[in-house]
Amino acid sequence: MSNFHSYKISKHQYTIKHRPIKRLFDIVFSSLALLLLAPLFLSIALAIRLSSKGDAIYSHARIGRGGKPFKCYKFRTMHPDADQRLQELLNKDSALREEWQNTRKLKRDPRITPIGAFLRKTSLDELPQFWNVLKGDLSVVGPRPVVEEEVIQYLGIKAVKILSMRPGITCIWQVSGRNDTSYHRRIELDEKYVDNHSMLLDMKLIAKTIPSMISSKGAY
Repeated sequence: MSNFHSYKISKHQYTIKHRPIKRLFDIVFSSLALLLLAPLFLSIALAIRLSSKGDAIYSHARIGRGGKPFKCYKFRTMHPDADQRLQELLNKDSALREEWQNTRKLKRDPRITPIGAFLRKTSLDELPQFWNVLKGDLSVVGPRPVVEEEVIQYLGIKAVKILSMRPGITCIWQVSGRNDTSYHRRIELDEKYVDNHSMLLDMKLIAKTIPSMISSKGAY
């Protein structure tokens, strides 16, 4: 985590917001989700293993509340050598490199498997994150989970506010255009959530997430 000091923010300077009611809701909600969706979890995992090489579950280092790193779980949607493929793509194609720098996403990403494309469009790839919620790494609703590079390159001093709360499985950005939203706008929406958080807002965002998953608008 030494790179965090490149923008002169110490982990000790992070404010941590404690919200007991929100945490209780997260525990109950994630426990029910893991129990009720267990057959779906098994079906997706089997489909991934049969369609491509590699594990069904993928973990990636993200930065959580207070700047604490954690492993964020997802169903694997990419080929096992995805990181190498990405670097090769960005080195060869300046247009793709610019798209990646602006959004941290690629609309036509050759790293994604056929079943992975479906999982991403429906956001089913994020279901394993309910385990992260139960563990306390994530909340059901919160700012987007980010990687260290994003904190350094994009969030900067704003990380102090955004990382004061647990990241969420869903967020304002998730129901406001998703990947079609610019990165700058995503940061604004994360700040808006931290400034205006309430359990009522969480319920509204959860209710909007389901139609957003069905429509698949902005998901890739």
